[in-house]
Parts: sequence; C-alpha cells; structure tokens
Amino acid sequence: MLEKILLLLSLSFSVAEELCKPGAAEGYKVRFSIKTALGDQAYPWSKNEMFLFRAALAFAMRDYTNGEEFGVSDIHPCDETERVSFWFVVTRPNTTDLVDKGTVEMAIKKSRNRINGAFLLTDQTLEFDGIYPTLAAPVSPDTPPWLIVFGVVMGAVSVGIIALLVYPLVQRKLKKNKDADDEDSDEETGVKTAEIGANDGIYNSTFSDDERFTQM
Repeated sequence: MLEKILLLLSLSFSVAEELCKPGAAEGYKVRFSIKTALGDQAYPWSKNEMFLFRAALAFAMRDYTNGEEFGVSDIHPCDETERVSFWFVVTRPNTTDLVDKGTVEMAIKKSRNRINGAFLLTDQTLEFDGIYPTLAAPVSPDTPPWLIVFGVVMGAVSVGIIALLVYPLVQRKLKKNKDADDEDSDEETGVKTAEIGANDGIYNSTFSDDERFTQM
C-alpha cells in the first residue's frame, strides 16, 4: 500500500515538472531584482526564499478562491536562473490539473502587496511577466464635482446680487450725508455773517457822550 502511495506521488511530481516549462500556456515568468531594490542590504537567493515564494503564492490562491486548500506543493517552479528569474505553474490541490492563467493572475493581483512585502520588494522589483501593477483606485471625493461647481457658481451669483442691492443703498447714504454736510456748512456761514453784521451796527455810547460834552 505504501509503495502505491509513493508511486502515485512520484508520478504526480513528474507530471507537474512536465507541466512547468518556459513559455507554458498556463505559466508565468517572475523576476526578482533584489540587489537593485535593497543595495547593500540585499539578501542572497536560496531554497528558503523559493519556499517563501511558493508559500506566498499558495496563500494568494487560497485567499482568492476562498475555500480551496492550496499548499506549497501546488506551486511548481522551473527553469530557475542565477539572476533570480524562473517560471511557475499552479495545480489544483491533490491533482495535476493546471489552474488557468486568468485565475492565477487575479489571485496575484489581489495579494500583490502581501507578496511584495514578503520579499521587501515592489511592483517594479518583483515582476510577473504579463501581470501589470494594479493602479490605485482614483479617490472619489465625498462631494460630487458637479455639486462643487454648482456651489461656486451660485456663490458668485449671490455675491453679485447682494452687491447690486447694497450699492444703491450705500450711494444713497453717502449722498444724504453729503447733503447734510452742505446744509451744516451753509448754516455755519449764515451765522458767521449775522455775527459780523451785528458787530457793525453796535452803538458806541462813549463817542456820543464825548460829542455831547464838547458841544457844551
């Protein structure tokens, strides 16, 4: 019994290896630019890093399918190079059935930040050929743009109407104040004139008495 199980496992692994080839219909090529991203802090690529990649992909597939229990053994890399690039395919759990390329792409896109973060890389330094970085969704303002424009226009119109209503009142008040000032000025001029005239008509009794004594 044990021999049959081992035989089946060996056959499944050999089939999976056959499925993963450069340019495979359901495969993807991935590139790691660790030195470019981290410089002197770059870590060496090793079997442990490859295991981490397979685990991250298995997590992405689990998260996207929401039920299928993908594992590390369902992620099959091949054609690995020293410059840290390789191809991989994904099979259904406990089978050799390939997961279609579109499903793999959507799973990677959904967990792209988690995959990048596992390796301290970005979309530019961890590249999946044919899977482009997901652009951030445009920020939707709480207030619709048309409503903002409408508010600005209505505000400008309201200011214009208020200006048209207030301007005549201000002009009328200024004119009234000017007329009042002119009347006050005329009154002051009349008073001064009257005072000057009164002073000219004052009878000087001193000169009259002198004339009376002179005649005597």
